[in-house]
Amino acid sequence: MGTKNDTAVRVSEFIITGFDHLSHQKLLGSLILISYVLTLVGCGTNVSIIVADRRLHSPMYVLICNLAIVDIMFSTSSCITMIAVLLAEMKRISFYSCFTGMYCYHLGDITSTLTLTWMAVDRMLAISLPLRYITILTNRRCIMSIVATWIIGMLSLSQISEAAYNVPYCQPIIQYVFCDYAAMIRAGCVNPGPYFSIPSIVGWWLWLLGGHFTLIFLTYVVIVWTVLRLSDKGSKKKMFTTCISHIIVVSVYYSPKLVSVLLTRVGVTLNLTERNALLIVASTLPPLINPIIYCLTTKELRTHLINLFTKNRVEIK
Repeated sequence: MGTKNDTAVRVSEFIITGFDHLSHQKLLGSLILISYVLTLVGCGTNVSIIVADRRLHSPMYVLICNLAIVDIMFSTSSCITMIAVLLAEMKRISFYSCFTGMYCYHLGDITSTLTLTWMAVDRMLAISLPLRYITILTNRRCIMSIVATWIIGMLSLSQISEAAYNVPYCQPIIQYVFCDYAAMIRAGCVNPGPYFSIPSIVGWWLWLLGGHFTLIFLTYVVIVWTVLRLSDKGSKKKMFTTCISHIIVVSVYYSPKLVSVLLTRVGVTLNLTERNALLIVASTLPPLINPIIYCLTTKELRTHLINLFTKNRVEIK
């Protein structure tokens, strides 16, 4: 697995062939383009509102801002390639563009998981320890945790990045819809099995899907237990409303991953088309849903948007 990849001689670019069998490529490309534009608008709006209003410089909103930035990177790493292939019919992508896209895609995936975990912990502390919340999770500690998630993500990718870069590529064909680790490894003239059995990769998936999903679940067990102990029905409703946005975001993010894992566990083998469909959903739906959910369910962000549209309407009149 240590064979060097002489990209200058053998592979300088890849050809994306994951969409070749589809009959309505323009329609799919248009849908992906629309979702990508809406993602940029939604995430950009959230970041702009939070950065501009000092009253929103609190841990919860700093985490929402970070998630929006991650979503922009995550969706860009996959959507740009898919849009270029489907709408511009540009199937060729340079080796380094493919490698960079792969790196950004998986970095966004890891940092999204870590950010969602921190957001769950934030809500647990705010509900379970309301009097100590401000002193436990300060803005400084929140920012340090965000920096840590990015550093952890970069360190986690070191071995799989090296493996993908050093794989000997004989045929420049990517059978998937964009560049990720699996696509690049399966494009190499090697047995892909050992490359998916690297300890760091196995541990990475167990850590992301098992450890963090379990931790998020446990935080909500604590939240539910705390809320059920409250006697005031109004307080109960307010607490659950505070958490509903995060629950929806976590569900949308983990659903494609859990479906893939569960199908594999029960012995169902997905064909290439089904794998690509899951990839498209996993890479476009969460970044699209996240800003919409937070804008609709978070009172402060919703109020800012309403005031913005109201002000514009008044100025037009």
